[in-house]
Amino acid sequence: MPGVTVTDPDNLRTFDWNPMPIRLVVRLFVFSAMAVMVCSSADAAEAKPLTFEADIRPIFRSHCYDCHGSIKEKKGKLDLRLARLMIAGGETGPAIVAGDPDGSFLVKRLREGSMPPGDVRVSDEEIAKISRWIKQGAKTARPEPKQIGAGLGITPEERSWWAFEPISRPPVPGSVGKGRVRTEIDAFVLARLKEKKLGFASDADRLTLVRRVHLDLLGLPPTFEQAQAFINDKRDDAYERLIDECLESPHYGERWGRHWLDVSGYADSEGYTNDDRVRPYAYKYRDYVIRAFNDDMPFDRFIQEQLAGDEMIVGPLKNLGPHQVQKLVATGFLRMAADGTESNPPDAAVAKNQVVADTIKIVSSALLGLSVGCAQCHDHRYDPISQVDYYRIRAVFEPGYDWKSWRNPSQRRVSLYTDAQRSVRAEVQKEIDVVNKEKTAKQKKYIQEALEKEYARYGEPLRGEMRKAKTTPGSKQTDKQKALLKKYPNLNVNGGNLYQYNSKHADEIKAYAPRIAKIQKRIPIEDFVRALTENIGKPGTAPKTFLFHRGDHRQPRQEVAPGGLTVTAPEGSRFAIGGDDAQIKTSGRRLALARWLTNGRHPLVARVLVNRVWLHHFGRGIVTTPDEFGKLGTKPTHPKLLDWMASFFMESGWSLKDLHRVMMRSTAYRQASLRHTEGDALDGANSLYWHKTVQRLDAEILRDRILVVSGTLDRKMYGAPIGVSADDAGQISVSGPDRRSVYVQNRRTKPVALLQVFDQPVMTVNCSKRVKSTVALQSLLMMNSEAVLKYARAMADRANKETRPGVDAKLVKGLEIPFDFKSYTESLGVWRVGYGHIDTADKGKVPQVKFTRYTVFEGDRWQSAKGLGKGPAGLSFLTRVGGHPENKTTRPIRRWVAPADGQLLVKGSLGCPSKNGDGVAVTVYSSRLGSQGTWKARAGGVEYMLDFEVKTGDIIDTIVDEQSANTSDSFSNEFTLSLSNTAAGTTMGFNSHDAVAKPPKPSTYTLRAPIADQVVHVWRLAYVRQPTREEAELAVGYMKGQLALLSGQKNKNPVRQAMTNFCQALISSNEFLYSD
Repeated sequence: MPGVTVTDPDNLRTFDWNPMPIRLVVRLFVFSAMAVMVCSSADAAEAKPLTFEADIRPIFRSHCYDCHGSIKEKKGKLDLRLARLMIAGGETGPAIVAGDPDGSFLVKRLREGSMPPGDVRVSDEEIAKISRWIKQGAKTARPEPKQIGAGLGITPEERSWWAFEPISRPPVPGSVGKGRVRTEIDAFVLARLKEKKLGFASDADRLTLVRRVHLDLLGLPPTFEQAQAFINDKRDDAYERLIDECLESPHYGERWGRHWLDVSGYADSEGYTNDDRVRPYAYKYRDYVIRAFNDDMPFDRFIQEQLAGDEMIVGPLKNLGPHQVQKLVATGFLRMAADGTESNPPDAAVAKNQVVADTIKIVSSALLGLSVGCAQCHDHRYDPISQVDYYRIRAVFEPGYDWKSWRNPSQRRVSLYTDAQRSVRAEVQKEIDVVNKEKTAKQKKYIQEALEKEYARYGEPLRGEMRKAKTTPGSKQTDKQKALLKKYPNLNVNGGNLYQYNSKHADEIKAYAPRIAKIQKRIPIEDFVRALTENIGKPGTAPKTFLFHRGDHRQPRQEVAPGGLTVTAPEGSRFAIGGDDAQIKTSGRRLALARWLTNGRHPLVARVLVNRVWLHHFGRGIVTTPDEFGKLGTKPTHPKLLDWMASFFMESGWSLKDLHRVMMRSTAYRQASLRHTEGDALDGANSLYWHKTVQRLDAEILRDRILVVSGTLDRKMYGAPIGVSADDAGQISVSGPDRRSVYVQNRRTKPVALLQVFDQPVMTVNCSKRVKSTVALQSLLMMNSEAVLKYARAMADRANKETRPGVDAKLVKGLEIPFDFKSYTESLGVWRVGYGHIDTADKGKVPQVKFTRYTVFEGDRWQSAKGLGKGPAGLSFLTRVGGHPENKTTRPIRRWVAPADGQLLVKGSLGCPSKNGDGVAVTVYSSRLGSQGTWKARAGGVEYMLDFEVKTGDIIDTIVDEQSANTSDSFSNEFTLSLSNTAAGTTMGFNSHDAVAKPPKPSTYTLRAPIADQVVHVWRLAYVRQPTREEAELAVGYMKGQLALLSGQKNKNPVRQAMTNFCQALISSNEFLYSD
């Protein structure tokens, strides 16, 4: 193609256009367009007016203020907190020159990487922003103050961060229409969807909804019958009724209590050291949480009791009633941090202060959604949380966690013993003391009587010397006396060896032990509570809190008064606790904090809580970082919806169940989980909720679901946890009743393998959001874990027991799986014993042996009936070494079935000791080749040996006959078989003794329903639905394959094992592992 000349009319230039592929032209055009866009964006960024407060201060907070802002003595005397202070500069002169970034010392140091010191550098983008700000004149948003106090302070820009703004109820969008709007939530979600020209997915079908609601609220699947009842419920409010029924179930608290236990860092052991001591009373807090959720305890009260339950009790912690005990147990929330102080850690002071720090992390992440712990050593680098604020919060908890007057975990226990119980114990102890006194006196008397008998064996003066040595206290005995007692050890009579001297007297003394034990049982058991209490002595004497320089307890600085985060209160009205309450035994600080957090005006608490509930219902939070509402977290995708729900939550009396209802009744929640390409292209993360996110079950719910379908679930609630231990493979497994996983002991150093691999958190501190991983180890565990196999086997047994034949006749028509279990069982193994003879056969065919199995094992022999000689085979029988024939048709036979191809070597010895009669003969007979030889014996024995080819399934019989006369025919016949395969290089050996082994215990297994019917039943158990015809055909095909495989492997019970394998496949499938 010839070149084309193009003239540019704007500048009258002429240039040649060389031909090129059209795709390259398009690419160049796109590239040029992008270049223009980039240039335009860069120009826009360059032109955007920057201010110190909004754009530059956050950079300095992150990188510079540790040295040039928050401390009293600024490094190089350079203060970066105000623009004018930077212009004024420090020891090296002005830090910045307004309008001249290249001439600014600060920019130079940033560009060369010498500031800040250390490995962390200010990014190129941030340096460019600082340069642009200086070039624009280093402007501020407002006139800067003439004076500035200590610390960083809080700017209006920092206060304007969305999470610190007051909560208000925004108006519900009215422009979205009412077609799919069921609750106010739908209006907010639809408003965002319409911005992307998206809409809700269609409603999920009723089966999906009933499974979703049950698993979501209860953590347990519905039964097939419950699902069908809901599907067939035609009432308009059937779905609302379903939610209400689940909310009223006691299992609701077990499921949703587990969510809060994650947040609180619940564990049944102390952690911190490898000792990891068990917390014997921690479970009471777990039970408190479950009950609180079931009772729909207002969440503000729930928070108050957990933070300050002990401070809500009037009077001393004695003779407590149930409600007072509940409040005390609630403070277990503050005792969940790892506490190794009782294990004598190498640095006790560090361990004590770590308990306090972790407790603050738990409280702040659970209730404030902020990384307050980042301010322990210095001002928070991203959020307006000062180090002073951190220690103000610490001061709230210091009276309960006084590291200088520390109480270890066992010292913190609060006894629940009442005065009445103590009185009973004292009275019972008096009774025990009387019996003990009686026992002691009698024992002393019997010991003395025994000694007198021993003295009587010796004459004087030795007897007198013995008596004197024995009655002299040990500390006053002379060496001679000690030597004398050593020489005569028989004088060492005591309660432990009294039986050697007089067994009757010893038995009398021994009888006191059960008598005393019986009385001791009447002593009330002393129970305890794991709680946080204060031990401050006199009112108003709470320990002082000091700010630790760099977080080091060895470097205390100024005293800090108790309070809360400054930024969470309106400017000028910071929450502070003026002084301890002199009217109560405690400081009252935690109660004051709890009431402030729940007063309805705190900007964080309600937002954090409703976001966490939304996260569990929808698979992602409106804020996807539930424990980080600050700058390090993500902004809310639906800020107005979040505020509406927070306002609704508080105005509805902090009712969690009402919050569930408004969320779950929404169209957003009821949507199907099916995706489409248009939605994926516009919102692949589903952050706008255009379909329901598919969620994998939490580890505990997966295990609980397995327990339900296997029929092993123990629904007992509350109480001490079930222990865990290592199995033979070294994996940690549950070692007690099959109760729900929330009741399994949560040991920090011994996580249960099944739960851990499916992401149950190990409580280092706490867990605000679980990780959902998909790794090969999960599949391997589901297919190989002994625990999973156990439950799959129980599920198979359940199906065999529960399945009613014919219920699904139409579905399984033509899918029958014939299997004669009795015949199969009889065919197992290579040996059979019985009686018979060689039958006749047509010409050219090998005659076969007519064989009947012996049915009775009596004594040491197999025979045809109970009682020798009484069965159809008469006196025909076999023992391990021999036997006795009867007649021509009832000759004893050891039968061996070839398990493989090869060359068979037979070595044996036939014996008939009697001279009477004409002896016996043995014939070795192959079902394929016929007789391989006959050997006779009379009044002695004969050895025999032969070898011949066998193929898999060949029957080799050794038949002993009585010859012509049936007289004195008892015989011995012992032989070995050696099967060799030269090509394979294998040899197998067999011994005739094994043929007459004692029979195994008969199988109690009975196939109670057709296999295909059982397949349908386990399908319903696993998936809460009926299989389709195609699914039934595939499942039956799988079972047939398993039966063939297992039968070929000579499995003892191929039906049960095949059904077990099928059940294991079902509970390992995605439909089982996911909620939708």
